Amino acid sequence: MNETPMRVYAEIDLDAVRANVRALRARAPRSELMAVVKADAYGHGAVRCARAAQDAGATWLGTATPEEALALRAAGIGGPIMCWLWTPDGPWQAAVEADLDISVSAVWALDEVRKAAHAAERPARIQLKADTGLGRAGCQPADWAELVGAAVAAQAEGTVRITGVWSHFACADEPGHPSVPLQLAAFRDMLAYAEKEGVEPEVRHIANSPATLTLPESHFDLVRCGIAVYGVSPAPELGTAEELGLRPAMTLKASVALVKTVPGGHGVSYGHHYVTEGETNLALIPAGYADGIPRHASDRGPVSVGGKVRRVAGRVAMDQFVVDLGSDLVRAGDEAVLFGPGEHGEPTAEDWAQAAHTIAYEIVTRVGVRVPRVYRNG
Repeated sequence: MNETPMRVYAEIDLDAVRANVRALRARAPRSELMAVVKADAYGHGAVRCARAAQDAGATWLGTATPEEALALRAAGIGGPIMCWLWTPDGPWQAAVEADLDISVSAVWALDEVRKAAHAAERPARIQLKADTGLGRAGCQPADWAELVGAAVAAQAEGTVRITGVWSHFACADEPGHPSVPLQLAAFRDMLAYAEKEGVEPEVRHIANSPATLTLPESHFDLVRCGIAVYGVSPAPELGTAEELGLRPAMTLKASVALVKTVPGGHGVSYGHHYVTEGETNLALIPAGYADGIPRHASDRGPVSVGGKVRRVAGRVAMDQFVVDLGSDLVRAGDEAVLFGPGEHGEPTAEDWAQAAHTIAYEIVTRVGVRVPRVYRNG
């Protein structure tokens, strides 16, 4: 690690990523595991985390956009990679030539991938997505026969190879939600129809992180794990990271930029929503919402400074925020820990999520591009 203190940086423990992949594989021992590295691996760094996940036995990688998947290939990463968020006139041919698995939810997408396969002079690997109730991407049951028929015909002509049938849960992170068995039943029905029509998928999958952890009946041939790979609980209702056997991989740190004493009645940050009760010491933390610190956590976000957890004092600004030290003193250059695994009493991403009224997924993913990632155990 760089010995020069940095303004702010995210420390990524790749051993934690590996440990999480192994723990998730143990939850689904008869299934392959896809490590989802979309959105720069939920803010952790796609290339480094993809390699760590593969080291630990992830046999598939997943991204949202084709550009993310193509970047992995450009970095020299092999193995099956699936991407699922397509728009018309996307980089279909590049995806076919890179041997990516392309999700297809509608006939228009199948038509575009067929044209790309003709141009590339090789069959495209496609996975048919069923909308079993999430209502986002995926083919509705009423349109499934048309899509399956067209895909089987395209496979017969040699332009595609149907490698998978898949879907995605809406509420697997809510234990006992009635939509879960309904979606699972719909997936089984749509899968059975596709197989009756001649589809022989390599992988069938619907389980995301929470389903991998709690719904063994949903595991099929492959489980897709995203946030859990990075050691963040997919939902507080399911348990903390520790209770689920996961280790958070990201620790967000900053160097204190300034410490000063101010009198009582002194306003702090924009709008003076925080006013000091008496003479106190303030520490300036040089990170703000341009770095991914949620402004919604103003007056609430927890930060460990000088061995104590304190709260953001006043509004989070674009580049900085303040904490009130009371009578304590720290020095410029001392370390502030915004969140980490929590093993040493520091706040966690979940603590910040509660302070900002959001989910921990967003806290780690939104850490911005001007925050360097520093890797441990590479």
